[in-house]
Amino acid sequence: MPTPRDPRDLAVSATDLPASSTYVGTESARSPGKVKRVKAFLRLVAIEHSVFALPFAYLSALVAMRVDGGRVRWGDLLLITVAMVGARTFAMAANRILDRRIDARNPRTANRELVTGAVSVRTAWTGAAVALVVFLAAAALLNPLCLALAPLAVVPLVVYPYGKRFTNWPHAILAVAQAVGPVGAWLAVTGTLDGSWPAWLLGAAVGLWIGGFDLIYACQDAEVDREIGVHSVPARYGKRFALHASTVAHVVTFALFIWFGALIGFGWLWWIGLALTAVAFGYQHVVVSPTDLSKVNRAFFTANGFVGIALFVFALLDLIVRLGLRP
Repeated sequence: MPTPRDPRDLAVSATDLPASSTYVGTESARSPGKVKRVKAFLRLVAIEHSVFALPFAYLSALVAMRVDGGRVRWGDLLLITVAMVGARTFAMAANRILDRRIDARNPRTANRELVTGAVSVRTAWTGAAVALVVFLAAAALLNPLCLALAPLAVVPLVVYPYGKRFTNWPHAILAVAQAVGPVGAWLAVTGTLDGSWPAWLLGAAVGLWIGGFDLIYACQDAEVDREIGVHSVPARYGKRFALHASTVAHVVTFALFIWFGALIGFGWLWWIGLALTAVAFGYQHVVVSPTDLSKVNRAFFTANGFVGIALFVFALLDLIVRLGLRP
């Protein structure tokens, strides 16, 4: 699934591109070998950022397993992992392809692989297609409902890169895309929408969490966005408004986490994890201000990575120790 706000795509002609982006939009760029091409593609899609979405998919799946038999189904977890990584890889590759020309005009993103030619457009499209097939295959192996709903899950992944063309709130589309993960993981385990309310609650929390951070992340490009006509909350309403909106989103996120924990019946271990999450949320809002965005990446990698992992670990301990989930 797409990571927060990686800049954008508009209809830009080849003459608008700087000289350094000679390879943009061509399929002639070649890496010395297949291994290097694969490594470059993995950098392109930031494969390591899967850590942000996977913990909540696992959490939703494990809660569903606790309800549906009380035992961990390792095969389902493996297929969920494959599906999540496949969907996210497809989304990131498509996003980078559609954004490559506008990335070339943004100093912050001008060194990305499709701009410099480290990855060719053909390679990126091939990787995206393979990832999409992997996602659909994993959905098919899980159950018929997952396969039937898989195309719907792909829709926000494709729409998100275009959202910045027609709405000042593309962050909301990203939130919807991220919310799909926990819901899909629940359905992967149960095969039915019946009783899936906890997954929808967790999905909403995850969507608001990532969407809220996307508002922060987008502040880095507010001036460039205005100059080239890209839509975003910071570009339209200003950085201060975007940061306030992000705070509201994260307050609601935290409230939804509380609701989810109470609904499932989590105990003191979950609440410790949630307290640590509150600290991480507070940290990312303290270190970023409208006049100082130098620590945005620190907030992204440190705070958000910690949120997903910490909350999952404490929830897993609670599921095993208190709620009787069996390996």
